[in-house]
Amino acid sequence: MKKPLAYRMRPKTLDKVIGQTNVVGKNGFLTHCLENNTVVNCILFGPPGVGKTTIGEAFANSINVHAIRLNATTSNKQDLLNAFKEAALYEDTILIIDEIHRLNKDKQDLLLPRLEDGSIYIIGATTANPLLSINPSIRSRCHLLEVSPLTPKEILSGLKEAVISPNGLNSTRTFSEDALKVIAKSAGGDIRYAYNILEAASLSFAKTHKITDSDILSISSIPNYYGDKDGNDHYNSVSAFQKSIRGSQVNAAIYYLARLCASGDLEGIIRRLLITAYEDIGLANPQAVNRTVNACNVAREVGFPEAIIPLAFTVADLALSPKSRASTDAIHRAMKDVGKYPVEVRDYLKLTPVNRLEEDKYPYDRPDLWKYIQYLPEGLEAKKYFNLGTEGNYQKSLQINYDRLEKIVRTTSLRLLKKKDQLK
Repeated sequence: MKKPLAYRMRPKTLDKVIGQTNVVGKNGFLTHCLENNTVVNCILFGPPGVGKTTIGEAFANSINVHAIRLNATTSNKQDLLNAFKEAALYEDTILIIDEIHRLNKDKQDLLLPRLEDGSIYIIGATTANPLLSINPSIRSRCHLLEVSPLTPKEILSGLKEAVISPNGLNSTRTFSEDALKVIAKSAGGDIRYAYNILEAASLSFAKTHKITDSDILSISSIPNYYGDKDGNDHYNSVSAFQKSIRGSQVNAAIYYLARLCASGDLEGIIRRLLITAYEDIGLANPQAVNRTVNACNVAREVGFPEAIIPLAFTVADLALSPKSRASTDAIHRAMKDVGKYPVEVRDYLKLTPVNRLEEDKYPYDRPDLWKYIQYLPEGLEAKKYFNLGTEGNYQKSLQINYDRLEKIVRTTSLRLLKKKDQLK
């Protein structure tokens, strides 16, 4: 029985890999390693179907080093120990680890000393962002190499080769140029998906039939959105989603919402919408923030597919709303100072001040005096974290009050403040 087409078309050497010029091209990192006959630890990260594991195996073949392949999700501790025993029989061994971000602590503890002494090398493959998902102790010992979705042109080249290759369809089927272009365009940068559609088409029609673009559409009408909710492209879509709302381009925001909905990550969408509402709209339109909370609750209650309706409502609301990052920027500025200045809370602001006379204590019963008291710590009295804008009527009213309050001269002498008030 034949192996799947995608498996049969896997390149065996680095020079046969399609695309990924930054990694395997003329000036690619692994190409230079090959030229210098040098093996290094690296992690290849990017969306599914772009050749991460294939590149690892092709590099091992090209540099003529023994390779062992494991999957961090399914391989157990004994599999790893067996790999070490096997590696000891060879001068150099590359351990190719799929889903390396799933490597648990026990396996990492076994792997680390062998990476340290060079008794084994690893090439990890992952769809997750290694800066977020890979243990720092592993990551610091590896070069991080990003692999990107293939372009339709690159996929088209791979499809044409698969049609005529003895390892592929061996010219037993005929495809129109438009048919191959439809597959390449719908693959979403995933050549494995493209090969699967090509193979499905070859099995769906008679050998004498020339397969057209209409034929392809009849068997595959859904484009492949590269990246699931745990993959790199998902995080890129989330980033583009928030930036589109922030930039008030409602059509782009709705588009990226649709991509995220297609991934099925309802909780992720809700979390991002809530943060976006408070972070980017904020004081310019607090009512829109409240509407976001309500819409997200409704979306969670009804679930997909109906959840797309309240989600679209709130995305449009936020994108078209005036924006304010005043509170967000203020807290970030304050967080920086908290890290830089280890200052103490003033005595009269402490919960239970010790050895403080009554006239020097905070006047809980005098709200008329509260706005004249200095609350910032010593040395930070002149700090201004808050910087309001003029977007939205609510924010304008806050700006007026803020300006008025900033003109007040505040004091640290509560005793003197109380005396002045008594002299009035």
